[in-house]
Amino acid sequence: MQFTLIELWGHMGVFAKLIVFALAIMSVASLIVLGERLVVSFLSRAASRAFAARVGPMLARGELEGAWTAARPGGELGYLGRVIGAGLAAFASNAPSRLPAQGHEREGVFESVSRALERQAQREVLSLKRGYGLLATVGSTAPFVGLLGTVMGIVTAFQQMAASGSGGLGTVSAGIAEALITTAFGLIVAIPAVMGYNYLQGWVEARSIDISESSNELLDVVAKRLDGRLAPAAEEAA
Repeated sequence: MQFTLIELWGHMGVFAKLIVFALAIMSVASLIVLGERLVVSFLSRAASRAFAARVGPMLARGELEGAWTAARPGGELGYLGRVIGAGLAAFASNAPSRLPAQGHEREGVFESVSRALERQAQREVLSLKRGYGLLATVGSTAPFVGLLGTVMGIVTAFQQMAASGSGGLGTVSAGIAEALITTAFGLIVAIPAVMGYNYLQGWVEARSIDISESSNELLDVVAKRLDGRLAPAAEEAA
């Protein structure tokens, strides 16, 4: 017998072949999720950067109304645009009629904006993490699935040796080689899944910091507007 993949596949038992099929399905599923998440993440980041470049100067000048108009749904805003848009929408719906706002009115508007930012930030983080559970599951279980095939393959090899009544390494070497192939497949499936999961997890954590910093900056602008330290663009022009 030649120790090639084709020869080993031909001598594999039904159980070992089922293990290989299961690992192949896990591999395809994890690669599809990994590719889709990479594309979605990078597109969302590009849209968020474009949103920050467009709306950032308005927020720096305290033009919350203009920023709200620019942040309304009409295109891809990215994770950052959706979070900041939620905060601007909360301010637009609760903004006081005159500034500076009174104490209880100021606190109500500020808390409303803060809660809107927090809720949307949580939604965006969950959306960015969609599919990560599958990657983690494949990365952690694929080696054990392959090991299961190896254990059963070795058991089968020793059963064949006992049935033939002969011993020695040559008798069981082919069976052990067939069994170890499933462990190798399990590692091949698990390594890309683990690497992809770790990379994407770090990426989401970095984006969470971006969202938190941008939310705090918006809250600072809202607080200044409510205190009358920043006037709307229309009032400044007048």
